Amino acid sequence: MSLLHYDFMQRALLAALLVGMTAPSVGVYLVQRRQAFMGDGIGHIALTGVGLGLLFSQSPVLFAVLTAAAGAIVIELVRERSKVSGDVALSVLFYGGIAGGVMLASQSAGGGASLNAYLFGQLTTVSPEDLRVMAVLAAIVLAVTIGLRKPLFTVCQDEEFARVTGLPVRALNLLIAVTAAVTVTVAMRVVGLLLVSALMVVPVAIAQQLTRTFAVTAAVAIGVGVAVSVSGTALTYYVEAPPGATIVLLAIGLFVLVGLVVAPFKARRGRARATDISASEDDLKVAHATLLTGSTPAASGTMSGRDTPPQPPKSEEEPR
Repeated sequence: MSLLHYDFMQRALLAALLVGMTAPSVGVYLVQRRQAFMGDGIGHIALTGVGLGLLFSQSPVLFAVLTAAAGAIVIELVRERSKVSGDVALSVLFYGGIAGGVMLASQSAGGGASLNAYLFGQLTTVSPEDLRVMAVLAAIVLAVTIGLRKPLFTVCQDEEFARVTGLPVRALNLLIAVTAAVTVTVAMRVVGLLLVSALMVVPVAIAQQLTRTFAVTAAVAIGVGVAVSVSGTALTYYVEAPPGATIVLLAIGLFVLVGLVVAPFKARRGRARATDISASEDDLKVAHATLLTGSTPAASGTMSGRDTPPQPPKSEEEPR
């Protein structure tokens, strides 16, 4: 029987699709600014929000969004203002978030079992209400990451240049942090808070092996995220395995496979580039000797110094 026959699998596949689009769309900015593990830290902060929701018998997703957003803002402000590395602040909130979540959940009825669903993901329990909330949050994330791609990329690439051009650097940095927090809460029911960072980073790492420009990297990363999320979810219908771990392992396996396939081409391109650089250096030596002596060295055997004017060195941009 087809997996689409069941309502819970339909919801699971739609949830996986949403997460596959949103996680890499934010992860590409985190990777660009060398904060690949920020999603992991925010995930642990969100755990405190989940614990609060379980303790007060309210929506864990709502509390997780608010807590994760507040934690992300604190991380960004500390990173901006303090001379201490942002990784230190991230580590403090990382351990405080997970400890607070476990402590709060332990005080609620059945909190331990419920907490596991958010730690490792539990796709089969996604309700229609959960799916609607995820769809709204995913739409917000995609609107930000795609609609503001150019200013966000500029800030991630060079904050000083962004300030000179008049961009609101602090506001954009906070926007990235809050968007990452929202993405974590969208993904926690699919891959879990402990694995969400992998889905934000690994598809981007795969795309970087295949592309050269930021826009294409972002598009390919989203495509990879959707592919591994949906295929991993579908696979768990036929094989008894946790969806979150299956999705992440598929992504890592694809990363290794792409690396093995692309490596020979990169090596060949590197050798070709080294040959071009060597040829350019030889051209420069010939031109320099010509300017100093008025004649080309005999070893070149290409022209007569008295009859032929010195030739300028070739540019690396010219076709050879």
